[in-house]
Amino acid sequence: MDRIQEKLGRLPEQVVVDGGFTSREAILDMGRRGVDFIGAIADTTARAASQFARRGVEAAFRPEAFAYHPESDTYTCPAGKVLHYERKHRDIGVTDYYYRASAADCGNCEFRKNCCHANTNAGRSVVRAEEALAVAAFRVKMATDEAKQIYRQRGPVAEFPNAWIKTKIGLRQFRLRGLAKVTMETLWACLTYNIQQWIRLRWRALSVSGTR
Repeated sequence: MDRIQEKLGRLPEQVVVDGGFTSREAILDMGRRGVDFIGAIADTTARAASQFARRGVEAAFRPEAFAYHPESDTYTCPAGKVLHYERKHRDIGVTDYYYRASAADCGNCEFRKNCCHANTNAGRSVVRAEEALAVAAFRVKMATDEAKQIYRQRGPVAEFPNAWIKTKIGLRQFRLRGLAKVTMETLWACLTYNIQQWIRLRWRALSVSGTR
């Protein structure tokens, strides 16, 4: 964004990026700059479920089964035991709040093997994530049909040139060394792509019009 500002004298009204560039830090930064940010934020639900499965935590005892009570700032587990606030950790765009049950409650629980059998020294814990308002608003925006439609345009615009340069031009790895030489190789590939696309689109226009 700084380079765009420097070269063009202004920032874009909207930026569309893929999941690799969609982070809480980017969401907050684009908000401060006043840029409409469109991107695919990672869904970690499947990964979290896999991690719990490897640890032997059954579905009935995963975090979503724990009830949060904001008036007392506590959680209740499926077995009725209370998890009290322990600590918090602030990161960019999110604050994680940690809650833990007592070791005595978990040690005597009949569901221990279903919930936290690998945790022998302390009670079961859960984490409540509280995202910054801008991040929460971004998630709501990206759930709308309008934002999804905008994001779907990214593939044809951004991925087609990459596929063409790799497949048609054959640039799958650099043949030279050094930043200057690699940059030159990249610029030649991009220039070739632009010329090929101009010829292809120009020929298509002439074909449609009936001119040869």
